[in-house]
Amino acid sequence: MKPYANLPELIEMLQAEIQSLRDTVATLQTPPTSVNEEIIFKYIDTSSTGKTKDFVRSLDIRSDRGSLFSSGDVTKLIQNGADDIAPELLAIAKKVVNIKKKNNIPR
Repeated sequence: MKPYANLPELIEMLQAEIQSLRDTVATLQTPPTSVNEEIIFKYIDTSSTGKTKDFVRSLDIRSDRGSLFSSGDVTKLIQNGADDIAPELLAIAKKVVNIKKKNNIPR
């Protein structure tokens, strides 16, 4: 929790946090509108580039290079985004990456 000077400031910070969580939930409840968003949703669901890669391969989707999708392609999609991915969804995926790094979850 961030430091606060008084009770009204604490309440304001907590209300902002609640709104942020509501926005996150609303983003996650929105169905994917593109294949790239579907890939990002799968990554958020599994928090694994390997499992996401397997999912994409099961759909027989190829990478931009024309080869089978790789874990690196998933990572690149999360890092660079794409025009057809909602920025809010991409931000959630990046948070998942940071959580994994912070908690040192093995890949």
